[in-house]
Amino acid sequence: MADPLRAVRIDERAVCPLAECDGSGWILGPEDIARPCRCREATARRRRRRGVNSELPPRFRDVSLSLLTNDGTDPTALRAVRTFIEGMDESLSAGSGLWLSGPVGNGKTSLGMLVSKSALEAGHAVAIYSTPKLLTSIRATFQENFLGESYSRFFERLTSVDLLHIDDLGAERQTEWVIEQLYAIINERYEQQRSMLVTTNLDEDELREQLGDRIVSRLLEMCALVLVRGDDRRPHLSPEI
Repeated sequence: MADPLRAVRIDERAVCPLAECDGSGWILGPEDIARPCRCREATARRRRRRGVNSELPPRFRDVSLSLLTNDGTDPTALRAVRTFIEGMDESLSAGSGLWLSGPVGNGKTSLGMLVSKSALEAGHAVAIYSTPKLLTSIRATFQENFLGESYSRFFERLTSVDLLHIDDLGAERQTEWVIEQLYAIINERYEQQRSMLVTTNLDEDELREQLGDRIVSRLLEMCALVLVRGDDRRPHLSPEI
């Protein structure tokens, strides 16, 4: 049997983050038999994060369970999110996700960002996009002079991360192209059993009308539907006099 170490080009500058191997991702054991180091999975996760947005917006970087509890977020929805976070590893391994639905301004985005923050802190690969930003990023890959990744490479990264977080689904203008792009991503993650987290201001029927039965039926199978109740808590400016 070929020694896997011979197939790996060892960079002398490489360092194992767990201090278990020589940086190659392999540990040489008795009788010169190599076994994979635990750092290989961590390295794979970092690679899956490259080329996608894995940063929480500044407004949500301090989000926490206690902050949302004190902020008056719907306690039933908060319990559902807490339960998901507590079983994060098992949920992501099974391809299970969350669908947070409710009126504007009642804390859905904060709850979603809390889930993504927890997943990142647990070492999972996460991609975070508002729907308009996601569609803009896809369109950019088709531009003639675009210097970034190709569409196929970007699509591969979107569909391979442990958790894909899409905020404000259904807010985009409905076109055949939009539905085609969203369906391709959601269907690929559905088939590969990879988790999704979506937030939307639309209820199930409204989202079906906006995006079609194929997308909604897959989301319902992939995600636990959590209704987030409550009024708009965002501050509003007084009307000008």
